[in-house]
Amino acid sequence: MPLPSLELPAPYLLFMGDLAEPGYAKTGLGLAEWAGERCVGELDFAATVVNTGLPRMTVADAVAAGARSMVIGVAHPGGAIAESWVAPLVEAMAAGLDLVSGMHGRLADHPAIAAAARHHGVKLHDVRVPPAGIPVGTGEKRSGKRLLTVGTDCALGKKYTALALARAFAARGVPSDFRATGQTGILIAGGGIPIDAVVSDFVSGAAELLSPVAAADHWDVIEGQGSLFHPSYAAVTLGLVHGSQPDVIVLCHMPGRTAILGRPNYPLPALDVAIDAYLGAARLTNPDVRCAGISLNTAAMDDAAAAAEIARVQDHYGLPAADPIRGGEAFEALAEACLR
Repeated sequence: MPLPSLELPAPYLLFMGDLAEPGYAKTGLGLAEWAGERCVGELDFAATVVNTGLPRMTVADAVAAGARSMVIGVAHPGGAIAESWVAPLVEAMAAGLDLVSGMHGRLADHPAIAAAARHHGVKLHDVRVPPAGIPVGTGEKRSGKRLLTVGTDCALGKKYTALALARAFAARGVPSDFRATGQTGILIAGGGIPIDAVVSDFVSGAAELLSPVAAADHWDVIEGQGSLFHPSYAAVTLGLVHGSQPDVIVLCHMPGRTAILGRPNYPLPALDVAIDAYLGAARLTNPDVRCAGISLNTAAMDDAAAAAEIARVQDHYGLPAADPIRGGEAFEALAEACLR
């Protein structure tokens, strides 16, 4: 079964909605960071709280700048399309823009949006739709190498870490592919499988499909999803761990976050506890799995504080630690540790 690919009309105008939690704005922020050349800007919507840093513009401005579609840049729990969004979405379609969404609530299932798309002759692209015919996982050993990013929580850098490591591997001449498992990664990479939209019995099979048999020296760098410690999303994480059959994991963490996002009564685990839990789970399908290091999201810290925290974590846990966005020697050391 071939891996699914995605072709969307670019460039994009990003729509950031009216959510206040940056963790739920991963799609827009990720596209601005990793595919900025495909984005003309973000919609100047009065209720927007989280901005991408791209130019704010009207729909007319975006069309004049060459935009061909508007991407909903947020994905909140439940994934329903808010009624406050319908008017700007319809305005975009009236101007000739396709709509793209990675939310659980599908554009095509919203009566007003579907009717407007038909009326204006534009297309609706729902990215969070898994391919048909996904097999049940087998657990059989596959050739090739695999790295999976895992986390103490959701929305703290698993995708960014996987993208940065895939880029670092390519810079070293290592045969490798970034394997997207969420809507933002799929939009960036142009293909993948939205793991959290797969029926639970088939999650491990989807992961096996996403990282198939490969040459012995080839690396699949697989974007992690959820967290084993999240009471809502641990199930998808476990299926992805088993199906990915990783040789290497990299634990992702956000210093300063003490509780699970959206679940304040669930504290984050200590990093060594998290590493042991992920290794224990991963050994079911790969007894030789190892943790190569720790990726830290230090976006909220200044340079000095970030450097101090990276050094502290590295010394305390005895593993390479780095912020992939800051890069530098620490990140290069992490990348090298993954390839050993």
